[in-house]
Amino acid sequence: MKMGNSMETNLFSVSGISMGDEGKGRVVHEILEQIENDSGEPAAGVMKVNGGANAGHTAAGLKLNLLPSGVGNPRVQKLLIGAGVVADPRKFFWEAKPLEARNISVLPRLLIDEKAQVSDLTHRLLDLAWENYRVKQLGMESRGSTGRGISPAYSDETGQWQIFYLAFKQDRKLFASALQGRVQRALDTIRHVCKVSEEDWCSFFEKLNETELRANKESVEEGIFSPGEFDFTRFQGKDCFGLEFDLLEEVYWQAGSKLASSIGDVRAVLLESKKSGRPVVAEFGQAYWLDKRHGFTPNVTASHTTGAELFHSGGIPLQDVKEIGCCKAYDTKVGTHHFLTQIDHEVDRLGKKLAKLEFGTSTGRQRMVGWFDSVEKGNALRYGGFDELVINKLDALSMDQGWEEKLRICTAYRYPDGTLTTSVPRSEEIRQTLEPVYETLDGWKEDLGSITSYHQLPKEAKAYLCRMVGSLLEVAYPEGHDDFKLPQIRFIGVGPDPGQIISDVPPTEKLMTEESFTHSVSRPT
Repeated sequence: MKMGNSMETNLFSVSGISMGDEGKGRVVHEILEQIENDSGEPAAGVMKVNGGANAGHTAAGLKLNLLPSGVGNPRVQKLLIGAGVVADPRKFFWEAKPLEARNISVLPRLLIDEKAQVSDLTHRLLDLAWENYRVKQLGMESRGSTGRGISPAYSDETGQWQIFYLAFKQDRKLFASALQGRVQRALDTIRHVCKVSEEDWCSFFEKLNETELRANKESVEEGIFSPGEFDFTRFQGKDCFGLEFDLLEEVYWQAGSKLASSIGDVRAVLLESKKSGRPVVAEFGQAYWLDKRHGFTPNVTASHTTGAELFHSGGIPLQDVKEIGCCKAYDTKVGTHHFLTQIDHEVDRLGKKLAKLEFGTSTGRQRMVGWFDSVEKGNALRYGGFDELVINKLDALSMDQGWEEKLRICTAYRYPDGTLTTSVPRSEEIRQTLEPVYETLDGWKEDLGSITSYHQLPKEAKAYLCRMVGSLLEVAYPEGHDDFKLPQIRFIGVGPDPGQIISDVPPTEKLMTEESFTHSVSRPT
């Protein structure tokens, strides 16, 4: 897509080029600030493109999973939820009310596309049931699902059992009938296909209670919600493998009805913003390697996480868009992913330091940490296509005094027969036989948090940055890049707070030839 100044197109796309948790929310924040600084007016909107309540980020000090991260900017006109999103209507309120208690307007700015899909309790129960089936019936490893019901909700889409948000603006009897069918299918599947035991069935409700009370602890303590709001056992039927349907229908209809004024046609807003030239920033959940088609099955999400989904979810024709790919200066993964560059954070001192920073916003789970994998990200760049890159958390790699550890960058994979490759195999079974090939670089001890210019970075940090970028592009353009317009570095993140970025990074072409890294890299033999 087009390169150039920030206002060359009105549509911006922010997505990850790793396995999620790249700090995309802070990238959205910085882009919104730049748009306002450049144009003198705020963006027309921010749009959630895909997924559901499984995309963790922080806004106004609150951990969010569903609302776009741009909600934290009160000047953005519209908070758009695309047709490609699956969402529990209650979750909008669980996130909106705490923000509004902090004087951040949410519901008046919210616009949920009429064709976005309603997810509900049955999807979360199915999510737990399928994990249970995978482990207890098939003897397989757990997928490490977030338990948010995302995959079962998208299964309703492919099975043509959708309930759209449009339903909350129509006859309640139609909604009740559709929900009744959904409940019956879920209960039949849980009992007769997944073969869940009575004990495990009851435990599902307790698990959901625990999950949501933990996620909403602050809101309960502040009196915004009562603990009963997150009591899932009230929906459990008197008979085993039953649900209190009348209560379930009432709760979901009331929640959806309260959102009726926020349900409309996102397509019209996107087309109007193009006509007026007002920018819209689109946020993708998850990342390239979690795409349901192109990722590492079965450890993928249930939606599409690549650029084209913006136009499917938005329901608009193809147009120029500035695509911004995000990653960290090291790697993280969560769940049960095979992690080629994983660092043993119980032993490695830097790994232990990084692990203290890495817990999932959606799940609270400890993330695994690893060395920067240029092969993984270079392939995402090659096939995903990005105009700009953001590299977050360079500051996290600063060594403590007395440490002499080296930093590593994975620049190739080695097959069992010794052959090297810079292509990510499309077979997960083959990928799991590979070993990483590293280059080592000197580390640095300086604190980068107060640095505002590339030229202030320690020479070792510059060398590391240059080699990250160079190795990424070597993978992305194996036949050379002379005929390509290279992605530029939009900024480097050097701290968690707004403004802790370095935006005067030299052009990519210069980074690749910087003398600063040519003498400090230990190449693999």
